[in-house]
Amino acid sequence: MPRKLLKFLIIFDNSSLLYFPGQFLSGRVLIELQDETPALGLHFHVVGEGVVRAGGRQERTYDKENYIDFRMRLLGDVDQGPAILSPGIHSFPFKLGLPIGLPSTFLGSFGWIQYYCTAALREPKGLTHKNHQVFIVMNPIDLNLEKPILSQPFTCEVEHKLGVVACVGGGQIKCRVVLDRGGYVPGENILVTAFISNASNVTIKRTKASLTETIEYLARGKTVQTEKRALAVLVRGKIRPGGKDEWHNDSLYVPPLPPTNLHGCHLIKITYDVFFVIEPKSLEKEIKLQLPIVLATYPFRNNANDVSNTWPESVLKPDTHYPSTLPIFRPWLHEKPNAN
Repeated sequence: MPRKLLKFLIIFDNSSLLYFPGQFLSGRVLIELQDETPALGLHFHVVGEGVVRAGGRQERTYDKENYIDFRMRLLGDVDQGPAILSPGIHSFPFKLGLPIGLPSTFLGSFGWIQYYCTAALREPKGLTHKNHQVFIVMNPIDLNLEKPILSQPFTCEVEHKLGVVACVGGGQIKCRVVLDRGGYVPGENILVTAFISNASNVTIKRTKASLTETIEYLARGKTVQTEKRALAVLVRGKIRPGGKDEWHNDSLYVPPLPPTNLHGCHLIKITYDVFFVIEPKSLEKEIKLQLPIVLATYPFRNNANDVSNTWPESVLKPDTHYPSTLPIFRPWLHEKPNAN
């Protein structure tokens, strides 16, 4: 009668699968057997890696770096023969400390940062049973531990002289934009104050403020892909020649976002900016002011004695794209490498 492996599971003590750098990753590998089974070894491997993969099948750019590569043997000895496992349930515990400074789990279009464990039960005659389980690393950013200037208003201004384009005359456009501070967490509002003076003879079609996320993918030290997306947008109407317009604490809402502290990763960079854009109603190029901000996990405390510092509710909402399990592999990882 052939042997039958009824169960082969990796079970974490933390059922949420969510871990912070410096915490212990602990659990057990559970095996249930129908028959007596010889085993050469039970191998356990913990992996943390960052990967960038861009381009088509013919010209694909690839780079990879490791954050965790820890192996242990839960059963068996190199110098001894196979161990005999009796029918029934067998549990093999594991425990290791996660390194400090791990980048957060991230899944993007051209790269990812992922953490997972694999278990392999080796039988004689070359038969190996394998299983894997993902876990999530969240490395929080505490605004109270960042540069104090992030708590202060952030100002950017420009004076732009329009040139003569076709039969359209020139003139000067002045703009001053102020954000209430430089650091936020999901669920908060970015308050935008702006003053625009149109001393040109060109109508300004509209002004726009947008909160933008930029994801940069690097391979071999070079940027290979860039993604941009607007997370929130505010628009105001035209400003005629000689006219002015003012924004008074208009709100850009920071939507729920997964934590994106990728410090320690050299392949993927995520930045957030508020762009203030002035669009002239002519062939003139738009005028763009860029105000970099920090999106964090812990908000500023109201005062020095406030040590509650709880996680913002928005961080753990379902639409932050942190389900209980995450895909470990991409389709191309199943492709067999070409023989050289």
